[in-house]
Amino acid sequence: MTIREQDVYVVPGPRMTAWEAAYLPEIFRGFGTTLRHFVTSFGQGSTSRALQYPEVRREDIPVEKGGMEVRNFRGVHRLNRDEQGRVKCVACMMCPTLCPANCIHIEADVSPWDDREKYPKKFEIDELRCIYCGMCEEACPVDAIELTTEYDVVGMSRQEMIFDKEKLLKVYDVTISKKPM
Repeated sequence: MTIREQDVYVVPGPRMTAWEAAYLPEIFRGFGTTLRHFVTSFGQGSTSRALQYPEVRREDIPVEKGGMEVRNFRGVHRLNRDEQGRVKCVACMMCPTLCPANCIHIEADVSPWDDREKYPKKFEIDELRCIYCGMCEEACPVDAIELTTEYDVVGMSRQEMIFDKEKLLKVYDVTISKKPM
């Protein structure tokens, strides 16, 4: 099928003056914006969003929503313990099923305790692969997994950043005294 010449309608663009065609007004506006940002980067009216880490930490900055102060930062994971000090997870497989990054791996086993059917024999989270969306925390029916405010975790290899069950329980032991998010 071909398009006939009489079916084509050409819409002419707006005509620019010689001053506009030289782009000088836009160049001067751009220089003005650059100069304004340069001047306001010094002093109290700073427009910089960079944090002066480690003096200013991210969890110290509150976010206000609807007149309430909300701390919505998500950091490294932890596995919670129950009242007897055991891992709270019941290996229901909801968190690895919902995880969009596929970074949670659980191997379930028959529980040695009478109050649950299963427990995680192996529980691993690849912290480098995780996108910290919080879906695992929302999916857990027993509140066994949580995202803490800790974010300055260092590893010298990729293997060190795969947190197993013991490491996740150690994070719990370290962060239990801090206020939950």
